[in-house]
Amino acid sequence: MFYQLYELNHAALRPMRIAAEVGRMALRSPFNPLAGTSLGRSLAAGFEVFERTTRRYGKPEFELPVTTVDGVESPVTERVVWRQPFCELLHFERALPEGRPADPKVLIVAPMSGHYATLLRGTVEAMLPAHEVYITDWIDARAVPLTEGGFDLDDYIDYLIEMIHHLGAGVNIVAVCQPSVPVLAAVSLMQEDGDPLSPATMTLMGGPIDTRISPTAVNKVAHDKGLGWFERNVIMRVPFPHAGAFREVYPGFLQLGGFMSMNLDRHVSAHKEFYLHLIQGDGDSAEKHRDFYDEYLAVMDLTKEFYLQTIETVFLKHALPEGTMTHRGRPVRPSAIRDTALLTVEGELDDITGMGQTQAAHTLCSGLSADKQMDYVQPGVGHYGVFNGSKFRANIQPRIADFIRRHARGAVTSAPEAEPAATPEVEPVTVAEAAPAPVAAPKRRRTVKSGE
Repeated sequence: MFYQLYELNHAALRPMRIAAEVGRMALRSPFNPLAGTSLGRSLAAGFEVFERTTRRYGKPEFELPVTTVDGVESPVTERVVWRQPFCELLHFERALPEGRPADPKVLIVAPMSGHYATLLRGTVEAMLPAHEVYITDWIDARAVPLTEGGFDLDDYIDYLIEMIHHLGAGVNIVAVCQPSVPVLAAVSLMQEDGDPLSPATMTLMGGPIDTRISPTAVNKVAHDKGLGWFERNVIMRVPFPHAGAFREVYPGFLQLGGFMSMNLDRHVSAHKEFYLHLIQGDGDSAEKHRDFYDEYLAVMDLTKEFYLQTIETVFLKHALPEGTMTHRGRPVRPSAIRDTALLTVEGELDDITGMGQTQAAHTLCSGLSADKQMDYVQPGVGHYGVFNGSKFRANIQPRIADFIRRHARGAVTSAPEAEPAATPEVEPVTVAEAAPAPVAAPKRRRTVKSGE
């Protein structure tokens, strides 16, 4: 019933949101004598804050119409090249000169953890100039009819393997946060099978490979509550008239509430500052607030089976580092990886995925030689800064690009478009102080530090 009450509350506030928007527009009109007064600005600002804090935010757009390739502006066309009920694969196709050598293919696996793939807009934008970029665009579970069946962690891994096969040889896969575990599992299975289409490189960024290391508040909640608590308290049925009506899901608004409660004082302060910026006429600061929260507050539902299986596998049983993870009954063995080079990236201040959790992948991939492994810790950034922001663009993205170039193999031509169904090199150096040592890291792994 809670989901239905949430929808009812949203519907009940609709007339007030409309009235607030009308009031804001009226107070901004140049024909209104109150428009330029302190009272008028204060009222208009209050109306906008109310409307924005009570609205439902729809799925944002990537809005990346152009990029710069070889110093020349190049148009970008967004195309769906592969589709399944719970995911679409987007290709950001650049208009390149005929005969120009193809760039490495990069498959960015966006997190399926409540936000849309557009959360990685900055990641895509930074990779576009020198790569053929694809990204997983996960579908909101409340928009998928029950007739399409379920979607769990095993299906997620199957989707990844299908997408890699669709793109062909020479793919470089980049997992941001949550997908690090299924990506590592998919590559392990492909390598064990001797699959010639296995990715050339695998980059894991802020991923919960081993959540026993440096546990964060997120990890502790999962451990303290237990699987049964989550099934009883956060799983709900999608209400009518959504296309996925009656599907059991973990609602996105609950996930958003959990994330916001972790830094509630920061969000309250941000909205207070937004209100003051509107009154003061600081348009640039107000627009930055709008841009961030338009993205942050847009959330999607996750299927019950995927959510609960992820909690059990990753946060409770620690199945991957314990060596007990299976895919449709088959053991997942990261030690089978021998050809796919591994790069791990962490943020020093990450409060979602603790330091060392992603680095643990190197210990699991014991079959990889020293020259195919590298880890990097970015000082001074939290979880979001691992894949976005100025330090990502200046320090992290160039290292990923360099790693991909050095380990590229096979064909790098673009994958065929499917009909929709009905930077300078960076030399690695040693770092000693950037990360604590919660696990024994392989001595052969090369590590690098920002600014050197």
